[in-house]
Amino acid sequence: MFVDDLAKSLSWWDRTADLAKRFEEQGAAGRGVAGHSRQAALFYQLVQEILGFPRHLSQHVGGFVITRSPISTLVPVENASMADRTVIQWDKQDIEALGLLKVDILALGMLSAIRKSLQMVHRYLPSLKTIADIPKEDRATYRMLQAADTVGVFQIESRAQMSMLPRLKPECFYDLVIEIAIVRPGPIQGDMVHPYLRRKQGLEPITYPSEAIKSVLERTLGVPIFQEQVIRLAMVAAGFSGGEADQLRRAIANWGRDSKLMTFEQKLTRGMIERGYDEDFARRLFDQIKGFAGYGFPESHSASFALLAYVSAWLKRHHPAAFFAGLLNSQPMGFYSPSQLVQDARRHGVTVLPIDINHSHWDHLLLDTRPAQNSQPPMRLGLRLVKGLSREGAQRVVEARQRLPFRQVSELRRRAALDKRDMEALADADALRSLSGHRHQSQWQIMALEQPRPLLEDELQRPASYFDDAVQLPAPQVAEEVLSDYRATGLTLRAHPMSLLRNRPPFNRCKRHVDLAEVGNRRFVRIAGLVTCRQRPGSAAGVVFLTLEDETGSSNVVVWKRTQQQFRRALMSGQLLLVKGIVETKQNVTHVIAGALYDYTSELDTLRLRSRDFR
Repeated sequence: MFVDDLAKSLSWWDRTADLAKRFEEQGAAGRGVAGHSRQAALFYQLVQEILGFPRHLSQHVGGFVITRSPISTLVPVENASMADRTVIQWDKQDIEALGLLKVDILALGMLSAIRKSLQMVHRYLPSLKTIADIPKEDRATYRMLQAADTVGVFQIESRAQMSMLPRLKPECFYDLVIEIAIVRPGPIQGDMVHPYLRRKQGLEPITYPSEAIKSVLERTLGVPIFQEQVIRLAMVAAGFSGGEADQLRRAIANWGRDSKLMTFEQKLTRGMIERGYDEDFARRLFDQIKGFAGYGFPESHSASFALLAYVSAWLKRHHPAAFFAGLLNSQPMGFYSPSQLVQDARRHGVTVLPIDINHSHWDHLLLDTRPAQNSQPPMRLGLRLVKGLSREGAQRVVEARQRLPFRQVSELRRRAALDKRDMEALADADALRSLSGHRHQSQWQIMALEQPRPLLEDELQRPASYFDDAVQLPAPQVAEEVLSDYRATGLTLRAHPMSLLRNRPPFNRCKRHVDLAEVGNRRFVRIAGLVTCRQRPGSAAGVVFLTLEDETGSSNVVVWKRTQQQFRRALMSGQLLLVKGIVETKQNVTHVIAGALYDYTSELDTLRLRSRDFR
């Protein structure tokens, strides 16, 4: 029954408003409430009471309300989750309705990453100090973008953007502005993406109903992409005044929450028809405006983002070591884990050196400040990757090391005053390898250390070897090292897990990522890899996108709804998947349409047991 269906769905808070609306539309008899128990009627009443409540309360990290008097005299405030912090109880609509001054400051991790990268480059290239010093319209950078080589690049590193880049082929800065704005729910839902691509590729003629509309849409080939264009079209094509156009903008921005957008439909279509435009064109334009609703992207905003995208892409193309070091030192941010970023750095010719107690600082560093021409300085991984290591302990390590390098594990503990947890974290991460030889020996020596006691302080003056056990343990096998690296730091510089499994069935029948280009379009294929990303965009009609990583790169997998239902458990929980599907290659974009997914996560646990196979 409908009431029972509603009860099951109430846990999905998003659906509450929709279900209550269906109650209202069906009327008392249609709801099925009148003939049910008092409990059902009470349940319906409670739903009505919470209808319109906020789904959750969250803090705008960069929103500021500026007032002349103390803010508590104008708006209600409450304690935030963090100590000594308060937040305003009203949302942006309330603030706007009251005419209060609100400023939104956008905080971007990429700004920190770019600053850190530029500081590193400046040490060996003094002429490059700020963003203003980066050459404009660099051809090599655009070639990299056209190849979708954008892991870590601001705003254009997602799966959707990587699929668009080879098709749109940005050749100048304004192309990049459009690239960032067009892969958004608004343009996608408003059916603006494909017409723009067809026109850019010369597959469709570019026409304009009038010179007035041409003046608005010429830069985007006759397709409205930016929020400002929608507002200008309402003015030049439908006769909206400036005030009316601003009301339309507000209705678009507030779509889905007491929006009055649909009240503009008749005025806009009638205004265009009166000015000689075809009715079908007027209605298509309003449909595009509805597509923008809630997702309209201003051109000025896109241009600002495009600048950061270009700068980060230029750094990756010409100074990859500094780019990746700055990015890793700014984590967490972006789509990719440190493991994926380090692998991409190595694919771009960056030498990455492991964490070492005698060489690593907290942050990742570039070692050679004067690299040879066309070469990149090596990057030393920092102690920040070591899980469980306190920053205070790491700082004491660096300070003690400045006086004299460490020679033994016990000496490290004594001079840096590390507790057992910090010592074990360093050993698990194999950061003590230069002192002991390998992680097993490091762990053994830590177990052999005596706890310093205040009454026996004289014993601390004995030689460091007094605390070290002379037993020499065998070094772990490669597979065990790989698994331990992932557990302790989240990445490995050793073999990729897939390379260790490659010779075993069923993985020996799977293609690698690098092989997909040779398989051919619409051909059956098996691939396997670690799941590094799952995405289900709201504009993708329920399609799930997977990224599978193997020893040669990352493959894109498309999972349709039917396949999702059949292989739901593997899709949702698998860490190592084998996918059977069909390869599709179009306009230099390759992906696999999944027909079946199999979870082989358990194979990762067997690496330790079978490590003798990989000497």
